[in-house]
Amino acid sequence: MTDATTIDTVITGATVLSHTTRPAPDYPSLPRDDREARGTAVFLPDHAIGIADGAIAWVVPTSEVDAASLAGATVINAQGQVAIPGLMNSHTHSPMTMFRGSAEDVPTNEWFNKHIWPMEVNLTDRDVALGAQLAIGEMLLAGVTSFADHYFATDRIAEAVEASGARALLASTFFSSEGAEGMRRSAEFAERWNGAADGRITTAMGPHATYTVDDADLEQTAEHARRLGVRTHIHASEAPAQTASSLARRGVTPIQVLHDTGILETGAIIAHGAGIIEDDLRWLVPFADRVAVASCSKVYLKHAQSGGTPVRMLHDAGITVGVGTDGPASHNTLDVLESMRFLSLVQKDVHSDATWLTSQHALDLATRQSADAFGLGGRLGQLRPGYRADIVLIDTMGPHMQPMHDLAAALVLSVKSSDVRTVLVDGRVVVENGRLTTIDVSGAIEELNRRIPELTDTSHGSAIQDYAP
Repeated sequence: MTDATTIDTVITGATVLSHTTRPAPDYPSLPRDDREARGTAVFLPDHAIGIADGAIAWVVPTSEVDAASLAGATVINAQGQVAIPGLMNSHTHSPMTMFRGSAEDVPTNEWFNKHIWPMEVNLTDRDVALGAQLAIGEMLLAGVTSFADHYFATDRIAEAVEASGARALLASTFFSSEGAEGMRRSAEFAERWNGAADGRITTAMGPHATYTVDDADLEQTAEHARRLGVRTHIHASEAPAQTASSLARRGVTPIQVLHDTGILETGAIIAHGAGIIEDDLRWLVPFADRVAVASCSKVYLKHAQSGGTPVRMLHDAGITVGVGTDGPASHNTLDVLESMRFLSLVQKDVHSDATWLTSQHALDLATRQSADAFGLGGRLGQLRPGYRADIVLIDTMGPHMQPMHDLAAALVLSVKSSDVRTVLVDGRVVVENGRLTTIDVSGAIEELNRRIPELTDTSHGSAIQDYAP
């Protein structure tokens, strides 16, 4: 190596997940530099990654790393492991770990109105802090280095992110039923925390959904987003039934509402988008460089909603799709590896096409495209010089992944979150040999279990909102 940069950490002997720059289909809506071959990946065997000041300095064959590059550096031997970009959870409500398994085998409207929203009345800031700590620990152990969160008491979540060394895009949720206070709180949070934790925290505006936030408030949300230079994270077209209801009541789809109120123009993560129809592309495509849809396939199956995110249609139109888990009250885990698997298999089944949404494509969605969804495509999602050193090392030598015919398939269809060995965020080791190094979640687990009777009490008969999309 001839690079004079002082290297802090060197990962050696890894098989490195890279991305091609082969010409892609011409997406007129995307800047030319972004038209890399989406859905593709390559693996570089026996490579080394040099890290300096939290960023990737170089990715080269291990044989090219000289003694000078290793002098004073921490060396991580990754023989038998694959290095992938940190996984990115494009939509979740992380503190809902506190409600994991509390409302099962019920219809969606009952899930909200009789269980989750009445229980959320009971929440304290302390509960949110504990739920976030537990969630972050779970995600880091599963190789999830970044998450796009949408919840209440967001300062407590931000504090947990800062302490853990994780990365997050945080949005403070609000409803129009709160009056002006909710939006004011969301905007103030977005301004206060954007760029905090040495840049590991970015923010977004957090209107709950097109059916709980009226158009006038969405217009003001877009104004705040424009003023602050942030995106908006919002539930829209969550299911085909929502789109049908909106068309029947208002004559427009939820996606057109986002367009007409200016949300799409300022940039957005659209949570779920399972009700997006072909006609919605006319609203989405002009803003394809700043709009993404977060897909959470396991949740759609669990809630029997008869429809998932139209990934193929969005892909063909050049719209970014990120992989999400939704909250652990509905998804049960915060495991993006699991979400990739569900997404790939569901898409094959929906289209009766075993060639569609390959394992390479699923990996691309959970890394490079999810980074684009966060608005951080130039910094995260790829293992390239200049990108932040958010890196996950996965052990591929377990019997469930051997013999190795197709590494991409093994990472999507065979891998377990317990195969994650080492996780770095900004070059800092936050998981070492499968153990958290920055936080201890045992206390949060104990306290949340003691809180169960109070958290799940619905005898008060009130709810934070009524679910009637």
